[in-house]
Amino acid sequence: MDRLKGKVAVITGAASGIGRATAIKFAGEGAAVVIADLNIEGGESAVRDCKENAGRAVFQKTDVSAEAEIKTLIARAITEFGRLDIIYNNAGIGGAVGPLEKISVEDWDRSQAVLLRGVFLGMKHAAPEMRKVGGGSIISTASVAGIRGFASLHAYCAAKAGVVNLTRSAALEFAKDKIRVNCICPGGINTPILHRNQPGVKEAMEQWMAKSQPIPRAGHPEDIAGMALYLASDDSEFVTGQAMVVDGGLTIGSQFSQAAATQDSPSPIAPSTFMGPSFQG
Repeated sequence: MDRLKGKVAVITGAASGIGRATAIKFAGEGAAVVIADLNIEGGESAVRDCKENAGRAVFQKTDVSAEAEIKTLIARAITEFGRLDIIYNNAGIGGAVGPLEKISVEDWDRSQAVLLRGVFLGMKHAAPEMRKVGGGSIISTASVAGIRGFASLHAYCAAKAGVVNLTRSAALEFAKDKIRVNCICPGGINTPILHRNQPGVKEAMEQWMAKSQPIPRAGHPEDIAGMALYLASDDSEFVTGQAMVVDGGLTIGSQFSQAAATQDSPSPIAPSTFMGPSFQG
């Protein structure tokens, strides 16, 4: 307990999934949390959960692809809590999916705006406030898709690879300011971005994911929140520029071949050309 006592954190995409689990964990460890999301109902609910976990929290409606809204988000943290120690650039979408030749330029740009530009903007506007308090921790959600390829996820893979290398270059720049910059590469995590709150799909994803990596269960938001807590806390004060893989062993070897996964255990995710925010269904 109290690993983040006295610290102030901004978490984007915190109305559900990984962001929400992290916000609740941070609040329980003593941090004051600014929950940022487009999902107003989910964000306000997450604030209540943080307060029930003995923490302090406020909600700020935020489009992470818009620089003006990121500026307002950071300003809200300073106004409410007086400082900024941690930012977790977590907001994400599935983005453009399908064959590369069929992806529209508009869908490609929408994907990059949220998944990569949003991370850049969070880093850009958080760093000056962290410098004022003598340092801090910048964390971003990348993905195992940023370090290996996945069919039909071209925009997502490209953006997440960008997050991984942006993490490295930013870590070099901010090290002198005692600002650590790291990212987390989740594997299969059963969150609303995948099951989209459709009846029965969450359960089907649990079963499907349990077959896809050596540790025989699906990943859960709390698995990533635990890594985020480590990176946010002083326990990681000598860790920077790293892509921390949390994937149940997915990247060291699948439990079945890709062909078998496709033919015998197809993903429960319904096909689409673009996957937006999870709360939009």
